Amino acid sequence: MLNQEIKNSIEKSVLCWLATADNENMPNVSPKEVFTFYQDKYIIIANIASPQSVHNIMQNPNVCVSFVDVFVQKGFQLKGRARIIKQTDSEFESLEEPLLKMTKSKYPFSMIIKINIETLKKIIAPSYMLYPDTTEAEQIEDAKKQYLSK
Repeated sequence: MLNQEIKNSIEKSVLCWLATADNENMPNVSPKEVFTFYQDKYIIIANIASPQSVHNIMQNPNVCVSFVDVFVQKGFQLKGRARIIKQTDSEFESLEEPLLKMTKSKYPFSMIIKINIETLKKIIAPSYMLYPDTTEAEQIEDAKKQYLSK
């Protein structure tokens, strides 16, 4: 399910946004810095400081993860069901390995959010649709001007 285009997009993204909801459907969205793909159908996220996300997933496993390259202004929205993997779980060590490489062991975490991806769709900035001749190079240049001028 996670093709090379999606994997490349994940690798280029600095943050992802994890949307969860509790058992009363109250939403919560929070940024996650340490995340990657695992095999071809999972997203894994290190739980560094996300008690509300964990609490919500324990009540309602349906989640959405979004990530966008801020310069190209393209990315993906992935939906699926999440599980909390604790250090005591048998699969923790294998899931932990790619996340530790990312953090260089600087961020301690004792839980991993593992999301089984069920659906996905592209995220594309409206400017690509409003101005079909827009190139990624132009989008990057415009984004750099906007971000660097602030």
